[in-house]
Amino acid sequence: MILIRHPGVLPAHPIAGVALRPPVVADTPALARLYCAAYDPGIASTTEQEALEDIQLTFDGGYGVLDPDVSRLAWAGDELVGAILVVERAPWPDTPDCRFIIELFTARAYRRRGIARLLLSACADTTVALRVDEHNAPAITLYQAAGFQPG
Repeated sequence: MILIRHPGVLPAHPIAGVALRPPVVADTPALARLYCAAYDPGIASTTEQEALEDIQLTFDGGYGVLDPDVSRLAWAGDELVGAILVVERAPWPDTPDCRFIIELFTARAYRRRGIARLLLSACADTTVALRVDEHNAPAITLYQAAGFQPG
């Protein structure tokens, strides 16, 4: 299911001990480890090597040009605990012509603390869309609370 959100206020409160910054290529190994660990096996990747290849493809433009203005990583000290990876336009024919969230994930131990909402706030000033599994109720609840609607 494709959801879209138009610019507007998306309040998010700072989280003590969590800092956001744009991703850089040097973050690839940390992103791959978190990406692999954040999902059940087979959902995003089966192995850390597959996750590494997928994140490398993200930086190489395989899913569209990564947008550093709205992509963010969430760090708790020196531990990567969340990421939102946004491309300028998705390459798939069924996606809207706007920025597109290709990934939003948090470390399992850091879920339900507001990190995903904080990461989404990086997109507050732009139209952005994403794809979500229609059976992923927690994600749909988060996105609807953040103002996303079927697109």
